[in-house]
Amino acid sequence: MQFSEAVKLALQSLWANKLRSVLTLIGVVMGVASVIMVITLTNTANNYMGTKLSGYGADVFTIARDGLIFGPDDYARFQKRKKVMMEDYQAIREGCSDCREVGTSQSRTIKVAHNGKSTTDTEMRGYTDAMFSLSNTNVALGRALTEGDVDHGTHVAVVGYDVVDDVIADGDPLGQEVRIDGVPYTVVGVGERQGKTFGQSQDNWVAVPITAYQHTYGSNESLTVYARANGDSKIMERAEDQVRVIMRTRRHDAAGTPDSFEVQTNDTFLDIWKQISQLFVFIVLALASISLVVGGIVIMNIMLVSVTERTREIGVRKALGARQKDVLLQFLIESALMALLGGVIGIILGVGVAQIITLIFDISVDVSIGSILLGMFMATGTGIFFGVYPASKAAKLDPIVALRSEM
Repeated sequence: MQFSEAVKLALQSLWANKLRSVLTLIGVVMGVASVIMVITLTNTANNYMGTKLSGYGADVFTIARDGLIFGPDDYARFQKRKKVMMEDYQAIREGCSDCREVGTSQSRTIKVAHNGKSTTDTEMRGYTDAMFSLSNTNVALGRALTEGDVDHGTHVAVVGYDVVDDVIADGDPLGQEVRIDGVPYTVVGVGERQGKTFGQSQDNWVAVPITAYQHTYGSNESLTVYARANGDSKIMERAEDQVRVIMRTRRHDAAGTPDSFEVQTNDTFLDIWKQISQLFVFIVLALASISLVVGGIVIMNIMLVSVTERTREIGVRKALGARQKDVLLQFLIESALMALLGGVIGIILGVGVAQIITLIFDISVDVSIGSILLGMFMATGTGIFFGVYPASKAAKLDPIVALRSEM
């Protein structure tokens, strides 16, 4: 039997039992759809996280009291630490010779008002002048904060476009006075539009000199210090070591004890994110495998029913000269095609759901060819594996016994 003829017979058999074929494929469809959807969403999230973190640059690292919190023990441990204060920032700025730039920031959620209009849940950033460069925050109109603004605690602000669109509205925003939690600030700059990520606007912010921020809200909050190394990865390691020595000396950390602060780079966050996403993918793949196994068992049962129903047909074909491998090939192809069809439907469904989710959260979807090929391989492999036994049973039927079977 030619392969093309076997495929044609298999398709005819599936078409003759359309409803049964569709119901049989549900397990395979769900399993493959889960694999495609999760891998697509994970790749999309990885690209998004990489893009966001790379905004600070590979040569930027942070110094803070807190690190990543994975449980109550971490939270309790971080709360016992001394806060990172302005004096620590000044010491790092003056003592780190391998740091090209050093800045610091604080933030909180506030309300911005102007001429009877106001925003809600606006992020207020207390910045030093270097933070615009360190965070790759570009200014579209006007200017950024200057060292003089920070030194004198000037009540000036750089605002995001949400503040311009929703509060200042018409006219030139530069020189306008806005009230941040009731305190007047003059707008001297407007940041570039950043759009939305995961449905949340990235333009709803104001940045003011950190000295003005602390004059209003106090200087008792812990800071996050940002530092950019003055060269390649080796110089960055030296810069981190210098900062550790400065901080450990100031905080009187005993020799041999862990740091009482956290020094982290973009790679730290990316590595942790990738570990979390890989664990998530592993769990979903395990669940999808269960769906595929269930789907495979259903396929095997349906193929056994099909063998029973077509026993006389098998006997006729064998009587006319069909060999065991011909019958085996026919039923294996039928089983594989059934599963492959489920895989194709699952791929379309998985990509479709991923597209809908990414549209809702306003991020670009990243569909990899590898995930599609993996889905097709898993579907086809499931069909072949669970189709071997029914196909083997059909191939081994005695033609005389098969011909005696009632139609």
